[in-house]
Amino acid sequence: MLISDYLPLILLALMALVVVTVIIGLATFFGPSNPTPEKLMPYESGSDPIGEPHQMRFSIKFYLVAISFILFDLEAIFVIPWAMSWRDSVAMGHGLYSFAVMAIFLAILTIGLVYEWSQGGLEWD
Repeated sequence: MLISDYLPLILLALMALVVVTVIIGLATFFGPSNPTPEKLMPYESGSDPIGEPHQMRFSIKFYLVAISFILFDLEAIFVIPWAMSWRDSVAMGHGLYSFAVMAIFLAILTIGLVYEWSQGGLEWD
């Protein structure tokens, strides 16, 4: 492995660094700057913050929304490419194996969905 093999990657990283630096510099130099006491306050639904943020307890609903996102995001990320390559898998003789692996994957996701349902994560109050 020569350094010349990585030259395009290094140039891309340097160019990205230069672009980011220029954009941040231009925004700092030309951007509006008129801070007021209201703008400098922490934003929390237009009211004064109550207590410290790290001491507040969050409802389980926040975590259940995260589980929903992960379940459906993982499903889209893995099922769509699997479906697109299904014909190739069958043509190579791996159709049943591929189907079994995807069935196991979907069963695991279904267990997560059942857990979320049992915890009330799909109820919109």
